[in-house]
Amino acid sequence: MSGRPLAFFVDYLSRIRDRWLASPRFQLWASAFPLTRPIARHRTKALFDVVAGFVYSQVLFACVRVRLFERLGEGPLSGADLAEALALPVPATQRLLGAAAALRLVERRGRDRWGLGALGAAVLGNPGVAAMVEHHALLYEDLRDPIALLRSASADTHLAKYWAYTRSPAPATVQGADVAAYSALMAISQPMIADAVLDAYPLRRHRCLMDVGGGTGSFLIACGRRYSHLQMILFDLPAVAEAAQRQLTGAGLSARSRTAGGDFLKDRLPHGADVISLIRVLHDHDDDVVLRILAAVHDALPEHGTLLIGEPMSGTAGPAPVADAYFGFYLWAMGRGRVRTRAELAALLARSGFAPPRLCATPIPLLTRVLVATLSRNNC
Repeated sequence: MSGRPLAFFVDYLSRIRDRWLASPRFQLWASAFPLTRPIARHRTKALFDVVAGFVYSQVLFACVRVRLFERLGEGPLSGADLAEALALPVPATQRLLGAAAALRLVERRGRDRWGLGALGAAVLGNPGVAAMVEHHALLYEDLRDPIALLRSASADTHLAKYWAYTRSPAPATVQGADVAAYSALMAISQPMIADAVLDAYPLRRHRCLMDVGGGTGSFLIACGRRYSHLQMILFDLPAVAEAAQRQLTGAGLSARSRTAGGDFLKDRLPHGADVISLIRVLHDHDDDVVLRILAAVHDALPEHGTLLIGEPMSGTAGPAPVADAYFGFYLWAMGRGRVRTRAELAALLARSGFAPPRLCATPIPLLTRVLVATLSRNNC
């Protein structure tokens, strides 16, 4: 069967399915029939979660803002004690606790005692998550009118202003005060990503790593602590690179590391590294800029050099819709970039002179996946 008749047949079956699913009579029947009841209930909950998702995110935001998880991390407390600690009226505290319990952020311990829930404990144990939740206040403002956001080609959004380099015609001239906030956010959210990347692709066989767009050095610090033989170079905007040098020195890695400041779209990257990493960099840029970055990396690598890419990707089994929804709108509000599939990244790498990349499994594919490519055909 040719592609066209098959596509027509698939569309025909999809229209029949859609009419059934949209029918109130079918919905009632499916909810009552024993064999379809579990599916109907699951989909009802899934739809309600989408409808109520904005409330869920605000409940989490409120918990983070009043530092509820830190309070409960010290042990269970009564509703009255929490109300006093959070500076909220008792009825409001009870309402927040009830909502947070429904989302497994907290849990009831007895009649009026509350402790951490499974998800609240996870937030407490990952400071980067709480930092991103607080940062989302900017995204909420940009999403106040999502249609206006989608129709606008302007970079005059809260997120575009936050990521200062996205609006600057000369990013290399951005001052330290303009990069401090986002550098701190990236630094606090990087350790979990760094561990996932290094677990997926060990660096023991490499002698020198250059992290391009490396921020204030969190990824390199993780690499340096895990691999005592590794020499390291960090390349970022001059103001960021200066802050990175202080962080690397403070971590006791100054003897094995150096930083270089510049604009990777205009300046040549330093040579000398046999592996170059791009961690959460490419998805911040449109295709034409990604090609320029990859060309610069290609030029800086020696023969058989390795490129290590770590970032969220579209089309990931399981969390794919979440990645496309969250990162898709975040990057749109930021003013540029998009999450790409593995195949799209492979195509960009091929255009830049790299061999087909190898995908390395990570424990948290929703947040980051890892691609490894070389300048030769042997990238295993």
